[in-house]
Amino acid sequence: MNRNGPLALIFNALFLGFLLAPILVVCAVAFTPDGYLSLPTKGVSLRWFKAIGDNPEFVRAFKDSLLLGVASSTLAIIVAVPAALAIARHKFPGREAVQALFLSPLMVPHIVLGIAFLRFFTQIGLGGTFVGLVLSHVVIILPFALRLILAASTGMDRSIENAAASLGASAWTSFRRVTLPLILPGVASGWVLAFINSFDEVTMTVFIASPETTTLPVRLFLYIQDNIDPLVAAVSALLIFMTVAAMLVLDRVYGLERLLVGRGRD
Repeated sequence: MNRNGPLALIFNALFLGFLLAPILVVCAVAFTPDGYLSLPTKGVSLRWFKAIGDNPEFVRAFKDSLLLGVASSTLAIIVAVPAALAIARHKFPGREAVQALFLSPLMVPHIVLGIAFLRFFTQIGLGGTFVGLVLSHVVIILPFALRLILAASTGMDRSIENAAASLGASAWTSFRRVTLPLILPGVASGWVLAFINSFDEVTMTVFIASPETTTLPVRLFLYIQDNIDPLVAAVSALLIFMTVAAMLVLDRVYGLERLLVGRGRD
C-alpha cells in the first residue's frame, strides 16, 4: 500500500488550508463587535447575528430561497430521471440532439438567460412571480441533475429488472423497487447539486425576481450595494453552520456515503 510522502502531505495541507481560509475568515468576521468589517481582535460578539433577526427581509428571503431550491430541484429530478433512462438505455434518432438540448443551459451565460426569461415571462404574465422563478431555475439546474443520473444509469445491468418483470412485477413496481434504488446515489447527488446551484444563483435571478420574490443571494447583493458592515458575513456564517449541521445530522441518521455513493457503513 502506497503512502503519501512528507511533501505530498504538506502540499495537501496547504491546499486544504487555501480552500478553507476564506470560510474561516468569513466566520471570524461575523463575530466582530465592531460596526465595520474586521477580525474580532477586541472580543467576540453575537451583535450581527442578532441583527439578522432585526431584518425580517433576510429571513423572508431565506425562506423563499429554501422553497425555491426544493421546488426547482425536485422538478428537475422529475424531468431528469426519465430523460436519463431514455438516453442511457435506448438508441433513437436525435438521441445526441436531445442530450445536447438538455445540457445546453451550461453553455449559455446566465445574464443572457436572465434577460431572455425576463422578456418571455413578461409577455406571458409570469414576470416577477414565484412560478416564473421556479421554471427558470429548473432550466439552469437540470443539466447538473441529468449528468449525475445519466452516469448512474449508464451500464446498469437490466437483468434484475427483467427478473422482476418475469415474476409479475408491473413497470411501475419494477421501477420503484428495482431501478430507482440502483440509481438512487445519482438521484440524490443530482438533487443536492441542483439545490446548491439553485440556492446560490444570483446572476439570472436578479433579472427575474421581484420585491415579493427576492431570494437570499439577491437580497445580499442588493444590501452590499449600500452597506458595508459584518451583517453579510453573519448571514454567510449562519448558512455555513446550518450546512455543516445538516450534513452531520444526515450522516448520523442515514449516512452520507450510503446516500451519495450507494454503499452502506462498514
